[in-house]
Amino acid sequence: MLESSKNSFLDTVEASEYIQIEKVYQIYKSLKNSIGKPLKMILLYGKPGTGKSMLLNKLYYDLKETQSIFLYETPILDDDEFFRSLALDIFGIKDQDKLNYTQFMKIVETNPIAKTPIVLLDEAQLYSDEQLEKIRLLSDTRKVKFVITLHKTKQEDLIAKEHFQTRIWESIILNNATKQELKIYIQKKLLKANCFDIANMITDKNINLIYKLTSGNYRDTNKLLYTIFEIYIYYVDYEKKRLNETSLSSKIIEMSAIHTGLIDAN
Repeated sequence: MLESSKNSFLDTVEASEYIQIEKVYQIYKSLKNSIGKPLKMILLYGKPGTGKSMLLNKLYYDLKETQSIFLYETPILDDDEFFRSLALDIFGIKDQDKLNYTQFMKIVETNPIAKTPIVLLDEAQLYSDEQLEKIRLLSDTRKVKFVITLHKTKQEDLIAKEHFQTRIWESIILNNATKQELKIYIQKKLLKANCFDIANMITDKNINLIYKLTSGNYRDTNKLLYTIFEIYIYYVDYEKKRLNETSLSSKIIEMSAIHTGLIDAN
């Protein structure tokens, strides 16, 4: 059961690992509804670890059977490779040695599509300013609709303003979980893995400490809980008599926080 508990907090963005929390569900519903609006571009915006990649993956998973939709989880930073990938995915055109923006636009103009394809670009802050400008120009044609994620930092605020402020777009912001949402998230993760006894061990005191350490960030929470159960497995194997089986040990939570860098031990 501890092994299953640990694995349930693997830091993954698979749609199958999506945990429905009311606020996140409302954001996802808003994102899904935005796909049907006459928008050139949709921006999913939030600090690292707030669930942007997970929502993109779920959107792709839910729409791939009914929409022309393509997910680019890793930025393609080479221009030729980026437009070759788009040409192959959207139009089925391959064997292009080189394909720049101008050449791709000719393909767009000469290959009409009945329904606007949707391109999901994760980690868009990694694209160069030149690439972002070409993505913006392509979205202006309304031939391709982009949904992009950006980390919410001062630098990415600037990127958003410089490249997208005059576009017809929608901005959807993700934040860290509240303490109550974090509690629901952790419990649902464990219940989904059928770890009912472990879920019952987590007290409000445990949640308060976990929230204090992670500030409700989902990625940090996953790393922390994964490490907590990794340490518990060690104690079960070698020092079981030292474990309290009615609640998680605050000491082990703090040990895990040191190990994951959430507490500076220096």
